[in-house]
Amino acid sequence: MAPARSPRELNVCMAKLAQKAERYEDMANFMGKVAADADNEELTVEERNLLSVAYSHVIGARRASRRIISSIETDESRGNEDHDIIRDYRSKLESEVVNICDDILNLLESHLIPSAFSGDSKVLYLKMKADYLRYLAELKTGAELKLAADTTIATYKSAQDIANAELPPTHPLRLGLALNFGVFYYEILESPVQAYFIGKKALDEAKSKLKFVGKESLQKSTSIMKCLSDNLIIWTSELQKDGGAAAQPDEPQE
Repeated sequence: MAPARSPRELNVCMAKLAQKAERYEDMANFMGKVAADADNEELTVEERNLLSVAYSHVIGARRASRRIISSIETDESRGNEDHDIIRDYRSKLESEVVNICDDILNLLESHLIPSAFSGDSKVLYLKMKADYLRYLAELKTGAELKLAADTTIATYKSAQDIANAELPPTHPLRLGLALNFGVFYYEILESPVQAYFIGKKALDEAKSKLKFVGKESLQKSTSIMKCLSDNLIIWTSELQKDGGAAAQPDEPQE
């Protein structure tokens, strides 16, 4: 008879089943238990990927719903009798976004980041932390946005420092980090200049080392490089709108 599975193994198994059933909230709950019960032991690559995928789907669905309702709210005049209903529903969705972000940020800060030893895991967890701080920043304005943005930038930079020191330029995590950091500057801070420099630097460094990438990671690396390239086209067009070549300074501003 096969030995009984440990609670950790059982939760991983259930998370995989939930993923196949496309029940991502269940998947996130199972992987949250794995993370919380790891007792300062680093998660495996498979466990890290399951956790990341689960929360990515859960938050992605809420953010998409919130964007749709926010667009409807903007289109509706304040004199519309449904405006209060739309506003309240948008607030409900935003509360759900906050709860999801708080949940994963607590796991990252209390369990995952302190127990991370490999370069891959440290970069992944700090990247995730920065990404979920970015999702919270999307909901803020004014002084609150400034404070949230400063925290998010500091976290992305911490991840970037480790990625630059421990991962090759073609590593999917390092490329994905640059992509998301650039998106943050472009979408949240409306700074195509900063986005351009982050993306261009990452893409140029990766291109110079692409010939050394093994077949097992080549497809993933080139896929993210394509996303970076596509975004650079958008960011460059914004720079041109703001003044052409003069909008491209020699160095990005801190």
